[in-house]
Formats: sequence, structure tokens, C-alpha cells
Amino acid sequence: MTKVLTAPASLPARPDLEYQTLDISQIGSIKQDVGFWEGLFNITGFRRALVLIGLCLIWEAYARYLGNPLMFPSFSDTITTLWADIVSGRLPSAAITSLQVLLTGYATAIALAAVMTTLAISTRFGTDLLATLTAMFNPLPAIAVLPLALLWFGLGTSSIVFVIVHSVLWAVSLNTFTGFLSVSQTQKMAGRNYGLGGLRMVFFILIPAAFPSILSGLKIGWAFAWRTLIAAELVFGVSGNAAGLGWYIFEARNALETSGVFAGLLTVIVIGLVVEGLVFRTIELLTVRKWGTQNG
Repeated sequence: MTKVLTAPASLPARPDLEYQTLDISQIGSIKQDVGFWEGLFNITGFRRALVLIGLCLIWEAYARYLGNPLMFPSFSDTITTLWADIVSGRLPSAAITSLQVLLTGYATAIALAAVMTTLAISTRFGTDLLATLTAMFNPLPAIAVLPLALLWFGLGTSSIVFVIVHSVLWAVSLNTFTGFLSVSQTQKMAGRNYGLGGLRMVFFILIPAAFPSILSGLKIGWAFAWRTLIAAELVFGVSGNAAGLGWYIFEARNALETSGVFAGLLTVIVIGLVVEGLVFRTIELLTVRKWGTQNG
């Protein structure tokens, strides 16, 4: 016998839930007031400035405790010497000379790295060539190339540019090529679907996708170039018709003007901080941060 289930004549009605909208005046303020000092500490630049001020105070206190300006001048003595050489024009002239040579070598190295990595990503021969050259020359310190630069180019700007190119080329090439290899196949196939290939694939797909790695290589290359330049100027001396920061430091050391040595080193540090915090930071904000490929 089959039992037939029948629905009840009327189902119990589900009570409707009604919510009344509160007036905004009844909700109150949902924002949290931030104090003046808390707001300042949320600014990255302010926190880093505090670190620098703390280091300067420690420097000044230790120098006064040591009491030997010939070995370790105070921060105030260094700033006095720094300001005097800026007013006289000696330090700005040295800095401009060094930056001109640096930019020449840095730009040359980037151009060569672009050619090598484009060739490497396009052909097997280019891949083998780049892998072999980077394995050979990337571990080779720039100071080891100084004797060859002296023999081939003599004393002058060409020798320093050659050494800078060596210090920058391999780091930028290796980071760029690694970035190209990390680009997903999906992005490459999307480029091929749009008919891209060769240089167009490199410029429109690979470079934007691999730009975080490229930018990292540019930063490393800049640091290598800056250090190599100062070391080369310490050895070569005058480059062209003018002396750079390295020679400025060398002359101050020979004259036992330790505050001048510290003033030159401080100038090197400040220029490095400006380039890192202003130039590369601006590039990051306009590229990888804007594109959403890097957080920070």
C-alpha cells in the first residue's frame, strides 16, 4: 500500500524581520582621532630623519668623549668643513665631476645590458653567451680590473668609465634576464595572440612584467657604480681636467685634514641617499607601485 504525503493546507508564515534605519546623528563618529605625535610617527620620512639625527648625536658624543680630532673629528667639525668647502666651490665641483663620470659609465652599462638581455631572451646563443659571461665576470671585483684599465686607457675618464661599466653591466644583465625568465607563460601567450614577437614582445610584455627585477638590478648597479667610482678616483686621481670626490678625500687624507675626509664621505652618503630616496623611489611610485606589481 502506497502512502501519499500531502502538504498541510496552510504553512506557518515566517515572521518578517524589519530593521529601522538609524539616523546618522545616532551613530556618532566612526573615525579615530590621531594625535599629533602619532601622526608624525606614521610618516616614513620623519622616522628615518629621527634615525639620522640619533646617529649624528651619537657621533658627536663619541667624538667629544674621544677628544682626538685628528683620528675622529666631531660631527660639528665635519659640518663646518663641509660648509666651508661648499661655499668655496671645491666640494660641489668635485661632486659634479664624479656624477658626470658616473652617469656616463652607468648609461653605457645599461645600454649594453639591454642589448645582451634582449639577445639572450631571443636566441639560444644569446642565452649561452650571457650565462657564460656573467659566470666569468660577475664574481670579478672591479678593483681587479683597474690594472687593465690603466694599461689600455691610461689615466683619465675613459679608465674610470671602463671600470664602472664592468661593475654595473653584469648585475643589471643578470637581474633583467632573471626577471624576463620569471614572466608567466600566460602573459607571453597573450602577447603572441596580439601578434607581438621579437623586440615588440620584449618592450610591450617582458619589460613591464619584469620591471620589479629590472629596477632591483638598476639599484644594485647604481650602488656598485657609486662605490667603484670613489675607489677608482682614489687610485686614478684626477679624471680629465677636474678632480672628483675620491680625489677630494685622498687629498684631505694626505693633508691630515680628517674632517675633510669625513666631509667627503658624508657627501658620498648624502648623494646616495638622495638618489635612492628621490630618483628610484619616484620611479617605483610611477611604475611598479602604480601598476600593482609591487607592494610597500
